[in-house]
Amino acid sequence: MNVSTAWLESVSGLLKGPQAMQLGFAALLGMAVFSLMVALVLLVMGLSDPLRRRLKHLEASAEVAGGHGKADESGLVQWLGPMGEKLIPEKDEVRSRIATELRHAGKRSPSAVSLFYGIRLLLTVVPPLLVLLLIIPFVRLPPMVAVLLLIIPAILGYLLPRFWLERAIKLRTQQLRRGLPDALDLLVVCSEAGLGLGAAIQRVARDLEVSHPELADELHLFGMQTRAGMDNKTALRDLEERTGVEDIRGLVTTLLQSMRFGTSIAMTLRLFAVELRDKRTQEAEEKAAKVSTKMLFPLIFCVFPSFFVVALGPPLLGAAAALAGR
Repeated sequence: MNVSTAWLESVSGLLKGPQAMQLGFAALLGMAVFSLMVALVLLVMGLSDPLRRRLKHLEASAEVAGGHGKADESGLVQWLGPMGEKLIPEKDEVRSRIATELRHAGKRSPSAVSLFYGIRLLLTVVPPLLVLLLIIPFVRLPPMVAVLLLIIPAILGYLLPRFWLERAIKLRTQQLRRGLPDALDLLVVCSEAGLGLGAAIQRVARDLEVSHPELADELHLFGMQTRAGMDNKTALRDLEERTGVEDIRGLVTTLLQSMRFGTSIAMTLRLFAVELRDKRTQEAEEKAAKVSTKMLFPLIFCVFPSFFVVALGPPLLGAAAALAGR
């Protein structure tokens, strides 16, 4: 009894100052929010199906063992996946569209959609909580400013995963388009040397692992699908859907027409390579033609003012001096 009384007296003595009271209130608020978040996470994980969580854990372990993921990614999926499942839209169109966009970005994991929504939830909730715990208790702000400091990070956290997804798709599309001409040239050489389409694609995938790893990964997956028993047409269609690149879609369509009509694959690849080079040349000429128009605005607002100052400055100063002397 004496020990508890002495402890309470010491605590009350420490909290006599206003700053100490404010610090203690912030600490208690932080502990309450942390306990609430832990309770919500445990509740969501408890509401999810245990069998499904076990299967996802085994899938994540298999990805880590196969070298397609990391150990921290499996833990991230285990924590954020169940939370993201509750936010996945019920409409099949929206769900399939998000899954397709994630595949275009190179995220082919079965739990990619739930992880995407889980990360969106995390970025929407955590920044406002940090602002609430670290800024608002220690800085006196007007109520409207405090509300804006809570709303703006939540909106940015909600939109940030979407911006990242669009940028990842754009960067991966550029990498795939950049490596396609080299792959076509190697495919033409391998086809004219007598290799079949599957063997030629596997050989090209091995040769492009260093220079174009994204395209080599897609071609390796094509080879794995054909070795697993999938026919070339279905594997080509899946390659077209996975990448979402217009040039690869044209290549797949050309190869499927060549298989359908029985023409030479080597000749088809050579003709498509010539067409692709012509298309790239036209795109380069189009960009070069736009340079003069794009340079007009920097020229007017940046170069011309300095040129006028250098060219007309001395005469104006001389005229001003002459007028002043007169």
